[in-house]
This record gives sequence, C-alpha cells and structure tokens, in this order.
Amino acid sequence: MEKGKLQEYWSTNLKYLLGLLVVWFVVSYGFGILLTDPLNAISFGGFKLGFWFAQQGSIYVFVILIFVYVSLMNRLDKKYDVHED
Repeated sequence: MEKGKLQEYWSTNLKYLLGLLVVWFVVSYGFGILLTDPLNAISFGGFKLGFWFAQQGSIYVFVILIFVYVSLMNRLDKKYDVHED
C-alpha cells in the first residue's frame, strides 16, 4: 500500500477508535459515576438505571462496541483492499 493510502487508512482507524472510546467513556464513567443520581430516578428491570449502568450497562455497551469496531474495520479493510477474504 502506498504511503498516502496507508496514512488515510491509519487516520480513519484512529477516528473510529477515538469515537468508540468516547462512547465507552461516556457510558461507563458518565452514566455509571457522574450521572448516577439523575439516572437513579428511572427504573430499569426493577433496578435504578444509574446502578444498572454502573454494574451491567457499561459491560453490554463495551461488548457492542467491539462488534461495531469489527464491522467498521472490515468495511475499512475492503475500502483500502487489505481485507483477508
């Protein structure tokens, strides 16, 4: 792959990573710690929503973000013709 394409590929990869890490941070730290009190006013499955995000929600979001990243990278690999299949 030529140097210009490689830099575009890496730049796009870093944008994906940064975006997904921001989502993960907001959900795990923001919803699980900072916004716990306002979210506890809402009930989800019999539990306060702030508690749920701190205990379970951030884990679920993290797993979903892994699948989103895989999907985005597969699409990026095909765009730059570096896919494995």
